[in-house]
Amino acid sequence: MTRLTDYLVEKISPSRLDPFGLGQLTWKYWRSIMRKPGAVLAQNITLATEQASLLAYAMKRSIGMEAAAVTAPAGGDRRFKDPAWTEQLLFDLIKQSYLLTSRYVLNLAGAAELEPRQQRKLDFLTRQFVDALSPTNFAVTNPEVLRATIDSKGANLARGMQNLARDLVAGKGRLRISMVDKSQFEIGRNIATTPGKVVFENDLMQLIQYSPSTDKVYRTPLVIFPPWINKFYILDLAPHNSFIRWAVSKGYTVFIVSWVNPGAALAHKTFEDYLNEGIFEALDAVEAATGERVVNAIGYCIGGTLLACALSQMASSGQKRIRSATFFTTQVDFSEAGDLTVFTDEQQLKSLERTMKKRGYLDASEMATTFNMLRANDLIWSFVVNNYLLGRSPAAFDLLFWNNDSTRMPVAMHTYYLREMYLKNRLAEPGGITLNGIPVDLGRIDIPVFLQSSKDDHIAPYPSVYKATQLYSGPVTFMLAGSGHIAGVINPPEANKYYYYTNTSVPPHVEDWIASADFHEGSWWPFWHQWLYRKSGRKVAARIPGDGELPVIEDAPGRYVTMT
Repeated sequence: MTRLTDYLVEKISPSRLDPFGLGQLTWKYWRSIMRKPGAVLAQNITLATEQASLLAYAMKRSIGMEAAAVTAPAGGDRRFKDPAWTEQLLFDLIKQSYLLTSRYVLNLAGAAELEPRQQRKLDFLTRQFVDALSPTNFAVTNPEVLRATIDSKGANLARGMQNLARDLVAGKGRLRISMVDKSQFEIGRNIATTPGKVVFENDLMQLIQYSPSTDKVYRTPLVIFPPWINKFYILDLAPHNSFIRWAVSKGYTVFIVSWVNPGAALAHKTFEDYLNEGIFEALDAVEAATGERVVNAIGYCIGGTLLACALSQMASSGQKRIRSATFFTTQVDFSEAGDLTVFTDEQQLKSLERTMKKRGYLDASEMATTFNMLRANDLIWSFVVNNYLLGRSPAAFDLLFWNNDSTRMPVAMHTYYLREMYLKNRLAEPGGITLNGIPVDLGRIDIPVFLQSSKDDHIAPYPSVYKATQLYSGPVTFMLAGSGHIAGVINPPEANKYYYYTNTSVPPHVEDWIASADFHEGSWWPFWHQWLYRKSGRKVAARIPGDGELPVIEDAPGRYVTMT
């Protein structure tokens, strides 16, 4: 009887029936909001007043009078870019009514004032609900779709149904929205094309050494550890926007880790394995290839988190293998980690663990969906409109090709990372986690550090990235770039886009850093180069992959990056 009871409790536990905790969250919301009738009344009065103003606006415009709009889309909201949303009164009213109502709903959610993690989840889910109900997402309330339907006599909707059927088949019954014309890209042919060779490999990664494009190179090699949540060629998309090609052209001997796309056979691989087989074996391989024991290193996103752990380990054991470290959009203190914390409470982690243990990994599509939800209007609903309502094919865009080329996560590594860092924030605590039997203490890192962050980053918010400035004990340079998690990093000087902020000081709070920072137009890459080359030693003869102790295994970009 006891076994039966335990079995039933397990099978009907809240984490199984409601893995996202919506029932509990809804109850907490209503319990909180019922205690604040004044706040609810104030929101109702505001909405009624705004709707009355909207009615007056409609009456004026209907008789040809000039009138100021009651509300307008936020800057950067591209849903209502079609002129009809402003020029035609009916659609203008639909747009403004939606914006007023959505603001009302979001304000009601914000009035709950729940515990911070619960409040963030409530706000996030409310935003998902509001975005899904946008009039742009429905054929009868989207003027662009209506015009296309009339002009093509419904052919757009017929094509949209074909596109929908295709995406359902591709997702094996689950909708997998096509975002890019994949037929236009081939890894190694027109994407990830910087010349180089794979000179080392193990179960978790291949190490690529890039061919020089200058006669002389800096003595100290540059080693890049990208995130394993996506593939490394975000740093080598096309020649005109390749960070790797640009770094090679500046005279650096560049190596990069290309992580494997793990299957069930690697389910046992841990965060510690990624540290040992990813960071430390790569450093040994670079030494064998170049004869240089000391390198400069870059860590991108979770690759940077891993690099920080490695630097702490080396500092604790007295190893001097990395002269300087650059971190792209890297978090090590996860106390303000942004909307991704919505997916990392204990109930959801238990549900995720059960799912991953069945197959040994987190499926790539599930990870991709999570990231896309952070920018649902741009990465979900815009494609729903384009593919299924307008009946168009997705464009050929290298960044979206990469974004759709996701990787799997081994169960042992991923659950450790989410629980110990995102949920418990133990990396920021000296000795909070132990790797290879050595307590991790980021305060022991005393080498020069360059922290890159991005103003509109939804994955690694810049206030969260900035917290690292107060953890490392060596000289820290913090830089804030324009745009987001990807475009804020991939911003070649030739594009002359965006901007960045610099400041020679790192006060405790990022708001104070911004207040006294200097503004610069364009790419931050040259600024970083000026920081790094001084730490890269004298110039030596250019190194050819395969000339050292490591023989060439195959041409870049290698086999691992093409694994699906």
